[in-house]
Amino acid sequence: MSIERVTVTTEAESLLRKMQGIHGPLLFHQSGGCCDGSAPMCFPRGEFKVGQEDVFLGTIVDTPFYIGGAQYEYWQHTHLTVDVVKGRGSGFSVEAPEGVRFLIRSRVFTDDEYHVLQKAGPAPRGPQHD
Repeated sequence: MSIERVTVTTEAESLLRKMQGIHGPLLFHQSGGCCDGSAPMCFPRGEFKVGQEDVFLGTIVDTPFYIGGAQYEYWQHTHLTVDVVKGRGSGFSVEAPEGVRFLIRSRVFTDDEYHVLQKAGPAPRGPQHD
């Protein structure tokens, strides 16, 4: 049994594919800092440097998803779903000019899910993609 740490809604997948058509390969980074608080930021892949403490949560629509190491400590028990809502965020994410923004919806992993994740070992840190 494999547990995904991050998934995407149909609406966000459609927007992500549109953004890939405009910007090429992308990556997500989730932090808990400035620029829209804890909204996920989506960048052209070569324009964001993934740090050694960033945690790789998985890939959605051919797009790697990372979370800052400190933020991961708070959210490691949580399944993340990337969604999209109307309204502009205040960050530098590629979707901002579209009048929408990516948003995280979350839920706590069930005990069974968390047990599977624990058995699989720690989530990888540092760059996992080019």
